[in-house]
Formats: sequence, C-alpha cells, structure tokens
Amino acid sequence: MSDPTHTARRTVLAAGAAALAGGALTACGSDAETTPEGVSNASASAPAASGAATPESGSAAKEVLVKTADVPKGGGTILKEQKLVVTQPTAGNYRCFTAVCPHQGCLVNKVANGSIDCPCHDSKFAIADGAVTKGPATKGLAEKKIKVAADGSISLA
Repeated sequence: MSDPTHTARRTVLAAGAAALAGGALTACGSDAETTPEGVSNASASAPAASGAATPESGSAAKEVLVKTADVPKGGGTILKEQKLVVTQPTAGNYRCFTAVCPHQGCLVNKVANGSIDCPCHDSKFAIADGAVTKGPATKGLAEKKIKVAADGSISLA
C-alpha cells in the first residue's frame, strides 16, 4: 500500500522542478562577454544536435544558442549550460562542438589562440574541426550541426 503523503510530496517536487526548468528555458538571448583573448563565455538555454555553418537566410524555429556577434573571429564562445562551444575559425565560418573533453569528461574552459582548452589535464583542440592538438585526449571534440540565421542567431540544426 502506498503512502498518499509520500506521493503528493513527489508530485509537488516534480511540478516545482518542471516550473524551474520552464523558467530557465524562457530566458532568451545571451549574457556573453568577450575577453581580449577572443574568448566569450555565454549562457543560453538549448538542446544539443551535429557540422559547420555559415550565415543563411531564414529563421530557425529552434532555441538560439548564441548570436554571431558574441563569437569572436579566431576564437569561440563556451556555453556551459548546454555543454557546447561555438567557434568562428575564419570570418563568417561558425562551428559547434561538445564542450565535454573526451579524455575524462571535464568541460573545456577556454578558447584562445585557435585552441579549445581543457583545464583538467591540459588537452587542446583545434577551433576549426575539434581535432586533438595536444593530449592526453586521443579523440577530438564531437561536432554538432548548427544553423546561422540571417539575423545572426545560431541554433542547433
């Protein structure tokens, strides 16, 4: 026999968690700041998906990850909540990778000098293709497909 008080508590907790998650998803835009090294740390809500993207016409119905203006040329923006990193290796060429280092699952924390860096064991990855440039990681960062809308919004494809 189940305890009705216990079930009610679970229902209330689940509803509260859903309300909190819903509030986080309604927060649009980016509170990104770009540093002198060409690194931008932004926070926005969106799910994950995989490729390279250049600006195209039309608007994506998906959540906006970041705006092109917040992704420095030759650098990138780390989206901690989504565990993604969006880079711009050359002007107008945007790429997206998982921000989870394949070595031991740490999140990358820096994009500078053409490199995406992991703080745990100093693995480094190329901003152009996510390939390992310095181990101990032996696999590159997984690429995610993105779309760049005419208004400069970047979202997962």
